[in-house]
Amino acid sequence: MGRGERRRLCRRSEGGDAPPQTMTGLREAGGAGNAAADEEGYSPAPRRRRGLRSGFTTGACAAAATRAACTHLLDGEPVEEVTIPLPAGFDQRFAVEDPRTGDGWASAVVVKDAGDDPDVTHGARVTATVAWSRDPGLDLRGGEGVGTVTLPGLGLDVGGPAINSVPRRMIGEAAAEAVAAAAGRGRGVTVTVSVPGGEEMARRTMNPRLGVLGGISILGTTGVVHAWSTASWRASVVQAVGVAVANGADHLVLSTGGRSEGYAKRRLPGLPEVAFVEMGEFAGHALDRAHELGVRRVTLAGMVGKLAKLAQGQFQLHVAGGGVDPVLLAGLAERAGADAALAERVRGANTARHAQEMVLAAGVRGFFDELCAAAAECCHRRTAGAVAVEAWCFDPDSGELLGSGRAGTPAEVET
Repeated sequence: MGRGERRRLCRRSEGGDAPPQTMTGLREAGGAGNAAADEEGYSPAPRRRRGLRSGFTTGACAAAATRAACTHLLDGEPVEEVTIPLPAGFDQRFAVEDPRTGDGWASAVVVKDAGDDPDVTHGARVTATVAWSRDPGLDLRGGEGVGTVTLPGLGLDVGGPAINSVPRRMIGEAAAEAVAAAAGRGRGVTVTVSVPGGEEMARRTMNPRLGVLGGISILGTTGVVHAWSTASWRASVVQAVGVAVANGADHLVLSTGGRSEGYAKRRLPGLPEVAFVEMGEFAGHALDRAHELGVRRVTLAGMVGKLAKLAQGQFQLHVAGGGVDPVLLAGLAERAGADAALAERVRGANTARHAQEMVLAAGVRGFFDELCAAAAECCHRRTAGAVAVEAWCFDPDSGELLGSGRAGTPAEVET
């Protein structure tokens, strides 16, 4: 690429016409923690979805910053915007901030705007510093605020930076001209991606649990994600199961939330931290991944509402996925010994928690064992009988174990 072509892709700081398209918000996907694995359902270009803005991943921002820094290093002139191709299938312009240069290096910043999405990386100043090096080729490094991989199972080298495969490729393409220029002189290029404040951002992600320490992950498989997408959370759950298995866990605890996970940890103090996966609403995806990876034993930890949904064969546990069936709850109460009057009241319950209060007041505690057994059976069937499942129902306030039930046993599964 000649200097003229670079001018087409990079607008100089002294002027230009059309402003870059605003980078808008999104939840990351394609890695660990601040998101994990693939985005799904993306459109050919960012668009407003139900009035919400969407935008670009940290991987796209890192590649754009790399392009800007490389152009500055090659031409000696800073740029105020760059255009890069995204894996989603279109070219995108990015605004560039804080261009700097020195003896044999240049750096640039692209700011991540999360728009309408509650993304912890909103406002992150994704920075690329490009420098000539003595060794040929491209040396990609993680700087301040980019996490280091400490556990297997993420598809990244342990000890290396948490920069996922597609962002690595995008950064390599963005630096290709600089690498070629360096090769002509018997040199190479070092690209260091950093995110000031990334370590603090990562404390609000799944990164520490996935073994990514010291910062966020540089993520994204298309360069684009959409506002309020659940893809990253789902992907993080699937990846957490993979990390657990890669680190030798053969008994997983899948919890519907933080409190139920905490209650389960009290009962299973011998299990390693990595064996606990907060699956949230994505029970089906967690179970499918556990089955795929050969897990033989799963404990489900939850409360009455989510377990009721599992008992009725509903594996997407978000409220939008459907409500609790009070007729099912009434049947479980009858099976546990409830009289007709109590069963009728349960049938008219406003919520699963309301049903819980009624059966506890009547002393029909066997209801919770029946509920757990039904939930475990549905989950056991979900895995084609390959995973032994035990379900625990906790009181949300006290953490008391209200009931338990199982389907299959590890011994049966192994045969």
